[in-house]
Amino acid sequence: MRPTNEALILVDLQYDFLPTGMLPVAEGDQVIPIARQLMPDFQTVVATQDWHPADHGSFAANHPWRKPGQVIELHGLQQVLWPIHCVQGSFGAELVDDLDQGKITAIFQKGTDPTVDSYSGFFDNGHRNSTGMAEWLKEKGIDTIYVMGLATDYCVKFTVLDGLGEGFKTYWIKDACRGVEMNEGDIERAFAEGVEAGAELISSDDI
Repeated sequence: MRPTNEALILVDLQYDFLPTGMLPVAEGDQVIPIARQLMPDFQTVVATQDWHPADHGSFAANHPWRKPGQVIELHGLQQVLWPIHCVQGSFGAELVDDLDQGKITAIFQKGTDPTVDSYSGFFDNGHRNSTGMAEWLKEKGIDTIYVMGLATDYCVKFTVLDGLGEGFKTYWIKDACRGVEMNEGDIERAFAEGVEAGAELISSDDI
């Protein structure tokens, strides 16, 4: 069992990000067994959950003549447009059943404001509002986080960067993530950005 000051953060392990989902991440299902293997080792396990209203501004379908992958400006921020995914209350937004949800200590929902996207589990993309996750972790005496999930080059990367920004010692579990790779090299650039910011890249076997 890991020390009480450490937490495992599961980023967006939801049906819509699996290969059969609305916003599929290639091989995304392959991280689920790693999550199952690691969860019993941590006394604190936190999950983030994309939880969008149907009118969310990041959905291409909500912008006439736009399609997924295009980039627009949304309320002052650059925004990649995505397929409709993780709509509040939908099956696709649910955490994957294969996870032992009894071992998840807390769930933090993000992307609930239709005017701004939220990749990070800590803040929206404009850092205008907090999910409360950092405060909650600190109240529990957590100072070290291990981050894994979907997708490497978006929600996981920004969770790692914000975790570092909030002062957490941050380990990024490389083999427990899969990415979108919208542009070739995005995944490796994401890992490099995390390391440059102070994260330590590890394998699940190192834990």
